[in-house]
Amino acid sequence: MHLADVLARHSFTASFELFPPKSDDGWDALFRAIADLAPLSPSFVSVTYGAGGSTRRLTHDLVVRIKRETALDPVPHLACIGHTTGDVDAILARYAEAGVSNILALRGDRPANAPDAVTGDFRYAAQLVSQIKSFNASGRHPDRRGFGIGVAGYPEGHPETPNTLLQMDHLKAKVDAGADLIVSQLFFDNAAFMDWRERCELAGIAVPVIPGIMPITTMAGLRRMAQLAAGTRFPAPLLRALRRAQDDPDAVEKVGIHWATEQCRELIDRGVRGIHFYTLNRSDATRRIYENLGLKSTDALRA
Repeated sequence: MHLADVLARHSFTASFELFPPKSDDGWDALFRAIADLAPLSPSFVSVTYGAGGSTRRLTHDLVVRIKRETALDPVPHLACIGHTTGDVDAILARYAEAGVSNILALRGDRPANAPDAVTGDFRYAAQLVSQIKSFNASGRHPDRRGFGIGVAGYPEGHPETPNTLLQMDHLKAKVDAGADLIVSQLFFDNAAFMDWRERCELAGIAVPVIPGIMPITTMAGLRRMAQLAAGTRFPAPLLRALRRAQDDPDAVEKVGIHWATEQCRELIDRGVRGIHFYTLNRSDATRRIYENLGLKSTDALRA
């Protein structure tokens, strides 16, 4: 379903992020998780894309399999670093042929093993959004509107752009180029997100801004988040609770899920248009957050 239709039909969206596994066991585990998540009725599921296109084939295979074998609506990530316009058009053509309706357009990271060796036609995600709009205008998608387009936003700032005014200019450029939706980087401080959302409004950004939530389930996961989501702030009360529980893995998981639940509860009360859950290909934490919120599915929030 095109993002414009999703947003028109649903007053609240819930979406889940998945990544393509690299082993047969990983694929089996992922589709067990998908079977557990499907009853929650997500608006869509997004599928990540490796740095420099390193998971290009795996991402495509997972998107097509979800489209073919489940009732879920897959939204592939597409990162433009290291790609030519021809690369992007070829990827879009394959997704259009498979009946995929939406793309999450990202700049992406350079591969860690060769950050200076990556070349291509794109420097910024706004350029990728423009390229997708050009593809849409060519009429090569079965839907006359072409692909719906989501983009990423950073409530606590992008580590490569410390100037917060310039960050907002970059985000506005993506929206002006044709984005339909903004999905935020993960965060643990709702005040930071709400302030950022208000600054988006002041900048004239009128598309929905969806918060991204990732529950902490292990101490190792906490350290990985700190590395991957550079600049994300971990509030002192959260760290204090995790420190008290650190010798008990079950207690750590309970703390992380409780914190994420309270984040979601407050965000819903503050009128967000949806929530994007970073699932790490697991279903348990997301399902427990729904249970803690007293929900059997997202449909209860759409009423």
